[in-house]
Amino acid sequence: MFDDLPPDLERLHTLRMWHAMWLARIDRKIAALERRHAEHEYGQRNRPRPPDWIVELGIGTGRPPVQVHAGDCHMAGERRRTVSHEEARRLLATGLRACSHCQPDVRLHILDLLAALAAAALPGPPPAQ
Repeated sequence: MFDDLPPDLERLHTLRMWHAMWLARIDRKIAALERRHAEHEYGQRNRPRPPDWIVELGIGTGRPPVQVHAGDCHMAGERRRTVSHEEARRLLATGLRACSHCQPDVRLHILDLLAALAAAALPGPPPAQ
C-alpha cells in the first residue's frame, strides 16, 4: 500500500484539515453551479414565446409602420409592436415592406397575392383602333 503520508499525528491532522477545507470549497462551487444551472433551466422553461408577427415602427409623429417581421427576426428594430396573423397579411397586401431576412411575405403566402396585384396594376396592351 502507498504509505507516502507523514508519520506524525500533527502533520496528518493538518493534511486532513487542509483537504477538508478544499472539499468544502469544492462543494460550495458545485452547489453554486448547480443553482446556476437550475436557474437557467427554469428561465428556459418559463421564457415567454416570441410573438408570431411584429411590425417595426418608424420615428416621428404617429410612428408609422415601416416593415413587417416574423416575431423571432433578429433584424427587427427596437421600436415595434406585435400584430396578428391577419393584420400582418393585411399590411403586406397594402404594400408595407417585408423584411428581406425573415421573409414574412413568403411565410404568409403573400407572394401570390402581390403577383396578382402587380399584374392587375400593369397596363394591358394598347387598345386596338
